[in-house]
Amino acid sequence: MPNIVKEMADSAVALAKGFATTFKEMLGPTVTENYPIEPVHFEDRYRGVHVLRRDENGLEKCVACFLCAAACPANCIHIEAAENTGDHRISAAERYAEVYNIDYNRCIFCGYCVEACPCDAITHGHDFEIAAYDTNTLVYRKEQLLQPLPAATVSSPK
Repeated sequence: MPNIVKEMADSAVALAKGFATTFKEMLGPTVTENYPIEPVHFEDRYRGVHVLRRDENGLEKCVACFLCAAACPANCIHIEAAENTGDHRISAAERYAEVYNIDYNRCIFCGYCVEACPCDAITHGHDFEIAAYDTNTLVYRKEQLLQPLPAATVSSPK
């Protein structure tokens, strides 16, 4: 009998704590973001659309090691590798990703591909507006994912 009374008291305390939290939030100020008018404020850890990064020389960081595709639980990354040549350099390594596709119909934004990449070539960006009526447009190609080339610095004459 004493166990039942103790359980009832513990349940009442738990309910009181829950209701207190609810009422505190109800009486607090409302936070509203005016999304289309003002920019959205993301946390640093937000996982948006992927970005293929470049190094400081403007070359692609991806060396087509296939570790991101192997780590992906949704199997949404497709890579085809090609060899770099002396006159046609895409990346600093021997190979580069000739084809790099991510199918956002299947992607669960888990971040395993980012963690698996040994050369920090793929990261999550802050782009989130990828809704589409046609599912074929949700397969992002390398050109869509690749970070833009850094703007050439123009030196002004003295």
